[in-house]
Amino acid sequence: MTDDRALETAIREAAARHGRLDVLHSHAGLQIPGPLEEVTADDMDASWRLNVRSHFVAARAAMPIMRAQGGGSIIITASNSGVQYDRGMIAYATTKHAVVAMARQIAVDYARHAVRCNALCPGFVDTPFNAGFEAQMGGREALEAYVAGSIPMGRWGTPEEIAQAILFLASDMSSFMTGQALVVDGAECL
Repeated sequence: MTDDRALETAIREAAARHGRLDVLHSHAGLQIPGPLEEVTADDMDASWRLNVRSHFVAARAAMPIMRAQGGGSIIITASNSGVQYDRGMIAYATTKHAVVAMARQIAVDYARHAVRCNALCPGFVDTPFNAGFEAQMGGREALEAYVAGSIPMGRWGTPEEIAQAILFLASDMSSFMTGQALVVDGAECL
C-alpha cells in the first residue's frame, strides 16, 4: 500500500482484467500508540503514509476509471477513532480523522459523477491489530475489561459484522449515501 506505483498498477490491472471497476475498498492501517511526547516525527510520518496517503493514492487511481464508466463506490476504512479521540493515540486518531475528512471531500467533489465515497469506521474487532491498544491499556485482560465495560453493547464486533457494512457501502443499497462515516462500533463512540 505504500508503493504508489504498485498500488496504482494493481488498480488499473484489476479494472482492465474485469472491464470496469465498480468498488474500491481501500483497507490498510498502522497503529502507533503514544501521546505527543512519545510519538516521533518518523512515527507520525509512517502513520500518515499508510493511514492517509495510501488511501489518497488508491482513490486517485480509481477515480478516472469510475468517472469514465459512469460511477462507482469508494470505501476507505478509517476507524471509530476518526469520529472520537483516543487518549494517548495522537498518530492514529489524527490520521483516522484525516481519512474521514478526505472521504467527505472526495464525496462532494465527485457526487455529480455518480462516484460515491464513504468512510468505514469500525470499532473493536478481536484481531492482532489491537496490539497497540492492548499495550496501552496494560495487557489483554485490561483490554477485554474495557470492551466489556465501555462499549455499550458489551462485546467485540465480529469480522462478519464489518463485512456486512462493507457490502452495504459497496452495493446499491447505499446508492443515495456519500460522504458519510459509517460507524460500526457497538456505540463505543457515543
